[in-house]
Amino acid sequence: MADYDVLIIGAGAAGMMAGIEAGKRGRKVLVVDHARDPGEKIRISGGGRCNFTNVNATHVLGRERFLSQNPRFALSALSRYTPEMFIARVKKQGIAYHEKTLGQLFCDGPATQIITMLTNDLRAAGATIWTGRSVGTIEKTDEGFDVMVGDGRVTATSLIIATGGKSIPKMGATGFAYEIARQFGLKVTNTRPALVPLTFEPGALEMLKPLAGVSTNAIVSHGKTKFEEALLITHRGLSGPAILQISSYWREGDAISVDLLAGEDALEFLKSARKATPKLHIQTALGDRLPKRLAQLIGEVINQPGMIGDFSDKKLATAAEVINKWTLKPVGSEGYRTAEVTLGGIDTTDLDAKTLMSRDVPGLFFVGEAVDVTGWLGGYNFQWAWASGYSAGQAA
Repeated sequence: MADYDVLIIGAGAAGMMAGIEAGKRGRKVLVVDHARDPGEKIRISGGGRCNFTNVNATHVLGRERFLSQNPRFALSALSRYTPEMFIARVKKQGIAYHEKTLGQLFCDGPATQIITMLTNDLRAAGATIWTGRSVGTIEKTDEGFDVMVGDGRVTATSLIIATGGKSIPKMGATGFAYEIARQFGLKVTNTRPALVPLTFEPGALEMLKPLAGVSTNAIVSHGKTKFEEALLITHRGLSGPAILQISSYWREGDAISVDLLAGEDALEFLKSARKATPKLHIQTALGDRLPKRLAQLIGEVINQPGMIGDFSDKKLATAAEVINKWTLKPVGSEGYRTAEVTLGGIDTTDLDAKTLMSRDVPGLFFVGEAVDVTGWLGGYNFQWAWASGYSAGQAA
């Protein structure tokens, strides 16, 4: 039997951050993970470059850019550990990085640099890391917790669950955190894949499939929520940043709207084309703004044969409606297999916003993706991992 002050299950972003902070406070810390190596999701993130934070992932914008049944819950942790604080850490290590777009920060080199930084910081803080160890039963005791780890038992005063959500099961993701939450009487909200490509019924797919690989900048909307980023057509449906973002808001049975000219007035564009190039067909005119194959498809959807010079204002307005508001109805998503995160999770009403500790089970903490806090695409979920891990590590 091994005895620790703090046992952290999950050696991902949130778990390692919690371990570092607890260790710095002189706590005896053990971090365990069933994977062979720590930080596996960090390693594959951002195409292997790790989109480690977003300069906009702050408590100021938190209510808008983090989804939760309680949008205010994340603000405390986000205000206590800011993107600037993590950026300072990265700079101190000499890790080169760049801003890609919309405040997204990526390593210039491999994501493993971030993992190395965290594991080095863990060891410097005196923490122990065990990998390749599965966790069995967890029992509450008068002194804290008694946990079966591998073939032995570990006791700890504080227990931090940092095992993430269900997204990307091939990386070992499971619903473990939710099971532990329920075991100790905490509620778990409905969960679903988020930041995930959307799929379509066979008829729509037949239309989209020949364009697999085609990408364009667009504004994708669902209700009042909209994102202007790249849209990618795939052999399964639609992907790309704009689609991944809207997938967190979309629900089965809903339609999405795509503005293919990303804010440009399609009617004005078509009127200009009618005047300048009256002998062109509408899809040819659209080829000036869209990839040729996509322009051809939209021409077919508009279904107005003839030269644009012969179109009345009414015909142009009908065509413009399709271009600025192409309406599509997904039937589902690619699921947890490709989802970047899990939407929903451990109900925040059962957690303290400042410490991430259970309100009813002293010493039990939940951090990161396991909690019902889901950020936008582009470094927001990493910032939540750093901030929630930091907050728990300061208290455990």
